[in-house]
Amino acid sequence: MSFPYIHEKKVIDNALRENVEGDFVLLPSGYTHYEISNPTAIETVVLVHGFSVPMFIWEPTFRFLTENGYRVLRYDLFGRGYSDRPKAKYNLDFFAAQLHDLLNALNITEPINLFGLSMGGPITATFTAQHPERVKKLALFDPAGGDEIPRSLTLKLMEIPLLGELMMGLFGKQSLIKGIAADFYDEELIAYFTKRYAPQLDYQGFGRAILMTIRNDALRNALPTYRKVGELEIPKLLVWGRDDQTVPYDQAAKVVASLPGVRFETIQNSGHIPHYEDADQVNPIILDFLKS
Repeated sequence: MSFPYIHEKKVIDNALRENVEGDFVLLPSGYTHYEISNPTAIETVVLVHGFSVPMFIWEPTFRFLTENGYRVLRYDLFGRGYSDRPKAKYNLDFFAAQLHDLLNALNITEPINLFGLSMGGPITATFTAQHPERVKKLALFDPAGGDEIPRSLTLKLMEIPLLGELMMGLFGKQSLIKGIAADFYDEELIAYFTKRYAPQLDYQGFGRAILMTIRNDALRNALPTYRKVGELEIPKLLVWGRDDQTVPYDQAAKVVASLPGVRFETIQNSGHIPHYEDADQVNPIILDFLKS
């Protein structure tokens, strides 16, 4: 059902792809927008973003690791940024398959250092559980899946067919932009961040992709998957903002318990995206984890 999405007046097509920074690769489910640095470097770090903010969310991490000599790959999940918005079941297996297909298409065959933020946490954990031979180290940043994310009445209503489409079409854009503010501890960053976030909402298929993600398992309890990853003998890092309002900090204890031996770092006075608003604290932790 597409008619309620009155603000989605733009399309992602070849003309757009020719004028957007970064590169595109055609995968089985559609085009994926990505950026890769230091293509000949030996060590690879792959960055997977969360529920609705595309790959620019990794900007400080991408830049820092690139400067430190790593080959760094970041990309837009299907339905987000400038990647295609296919009609599909947007669940963890779907997103894990996108990552698998992307690595194959880019001929990245050696084990990678895999980073997941928010919903990217259960996505990267799902991929790691399915393809443990392809992951060297796993780092999770304020990951979803330690428990059910608190669901407002609005989210619950969006799960209802037709009603959800109508609500997303009429109020979804404003609601998503407003909700971004909850990710931050430092309110001074919100205006700049929102300016970069908003354009993707105007491309056809975004609202449908968000609804299909809400209605599937991508935001629900992922502890069984984390436990499978916990059985693997790969180094693991967990970073969490102490004042996270999106994925509450009290969920960290369950994630830690599911990942024996995980290195756990709490970032004080930080919200849902500590790697972004507290890069000076988080970047040294990341580098030490990769080099240890």
